Amino acid sequence: MTPHRSKGADNMSGKHDVQIIFCTVPDHATGERIARHLVEYRLAACVNVIPGITSVYRWKDKVETDHEALLKIKAKTGNYQQIETAIRSQHPYELPEIIAVPVTNGLAEYLDWVCIQHDEAP
Repeated sequence: MTPHRSKGADNMSGKHDVQIIFCTVPDHATGERIARHLVEYRLAACVNVIPGITSVYRWKDKVETDHEALLKIKAKTGNYQQIETAIRSQHPYELPEIIAVPVTNGLAEYLDWVCIQHDEAP
């Protein structure tokens, strides 16, 4: 796929309004369902479903170990609240991990592509 230049991105200063959101899910099928929803509704430009992670954590005063998948969601920063709401409405966990990290640097053309995916008509 060839990314397109965004009319809305600030290419002169190199600034882009992009974030990566990490979210663990219990299995690949759940991850793919959430990923497809986020991309189809233009909340995210791209979601990687990364299988085979092991999580060790404390839950309700007990140390747990689970095999999960990790979602790596690339999206505009302004879409965070909608993404969080969409994930929570479809996620089976009582307390899902949803962590957003701002992108401070990256290939400008790719970041432009991420930004315009939210603006183009389906």
